[in-house]
Amino acid sequence: MSGEQFDLVVVGGGPGGYAAAFYASSAGMKVALVEKDTIGGTCLNRGCIPAKAFLESAAVFRHVAHAKDFGVESSAPSVNFAVTQARKQTIVNGLVKGLTGLTKSKKVTYLLGTGSLGAGRTVTVKMSDGSSTQLVGANVILAAGSVPRTIPGFAVGGPIMTSDEVLALDKIPSRIAVIGGGAIGCEFASCFADLGASVTILEGLPKILPGLDPDVANVVVKSFKKKNIDIRTGVKVTGHVPNKSGGTVVSFGEGESLEVDAVVVSVGRRPYADELGLSGTKVKVSDRGFVEVDEFCRTAEPNVYAVGDLIATAQLAHVAYAEAIVAVKHLRGEKVYPVMYDRVPWAIYCHPEVAWAGPSEEEARAAGHDVVVAKHQFRANSRAMILGEPDGLVKIIAKKDRDGRAGQVLGVHMVGPWVTEQLSGGYLAVNWEATVDEIAEFIQPHPSLTELFGETVLSLTGRSINA
Repeated sequence: MSGEQFDLVVVGGGPGGYAAAFYASSAGMKVALVEKDTIGGTCLNRGCIPAKAFLESAAVFRHVAHAKDFGVESSAPSVNFAVTQARKQTIVNGLVKGLTGLTKSKKVTYLLGTGSLGAGRTVTVKMSDGSSTQLVGANVILAAGSVPRTIPGFAVGGPIMTSDEVLALDKIPSRIAVIGGGAIGCEFASCFADLGASVTILEGLPKILPGLDPDVANVVVKSFKKKNIDIRTGVKVTGHVPNKSGGTVVSFGEGESLEVDAVVVSVGRRPYADELGLSGTKVKVSDRGFVEVDEFCRTAEPNVYAVGDLIATAQLAHVAYAEAIVAVKHLRGEKVYPVMYDRVPWAIYCHPEVAWAGPSEEEARAAGHDVVVAKHQFRANSRAMILGEPDGLVKIIAKKDRDGRAGQVLGVHMVGPWVTEQLSGGYLAVNWEATVDEIAEFIQPHPSLTELFGETVLSLTGRSINA
């Protein structure tokens, strides 16, 4: 295949890469997809999917532990984490098999190797057997993804893990320190606390989940405290000393220390442009390691694009999907609009779940909007009470019209049971720039969790039923 010509060559087989390849192929393009490891990338193999599989096992354990509250008598439950791990891997393997099958059914040329870009949109692929081949693309999309960031003094190994290593555990450590109180850190903290571990979050900023609307974040903090998660904020982690039992003693703050069996370093991810080559091209990489692009994901090299975690946008798989579609449409000369990053949907899968689209109340006010805000608790929702999940709320931020009434919906923020599945209505409201009067016409099924969204919107019209 040396020098074989393609309409599109995609480097990286994660969500952004395979989405670009499959979308372009469905548009009739001749496509090659290069992946160095396993199709699906971090999201499928070492991120979103395996982490959520663990969280679901934690949810099942939590439900069984509280079965007596529903009148169901059961013996004391226990966790066989080796089975949890095997179940997770079965899910991952099945999805990898499905994506591999799509490369065949969509007639995408799939190469297992490391791709690097040179002049003339030539991609050199170093195959796993040591050989190499070259592909030439009329267009190229770079989608090499990201890797976990680390911190000085915490080299991975033994009790020190990143999100990659923690997903390979076959037993639950009794005592865990999670360094970093962002989305990923809070998901792991929630998961392992629900599975019976003693968990401490060490966060350098004044609060965990700093990007959330404070009303939403406060619900998570209160819930975490009920799980006995110890949250230490405003502390700097300074180092650790391994102990004789295979764990380590973590030092932080003003001379404080904590003995644990495992440390999960969760301080974000960095773009992985390390093996992309790029010599002889005009592709620019920033000081932070991101490939620089415009609003259509174009690099400075003609007909070369970059998507996903490789560029300085929200590190979310669904954002990578959207960027892949933008890039393919643009390179095909089709009408396309840039991704509106300030309105993308966000989801955090800790317990309770968090989901939002659009600005928080603080952000909306900082942007100069005069706003009207409504928020209602899930404890007043019949379905939440039936589920035994009353903690949480829906908060809606709307523009204040000249007459003082609420108008266009700017942001929808949710925390509580299954809100990651409920956000779609709020996301559509934000992105369609709908008004509260328009959304209030929507009929919500009863009893349902989504009724709380409907009730919160209805209250913004100045009238309500249950709120």
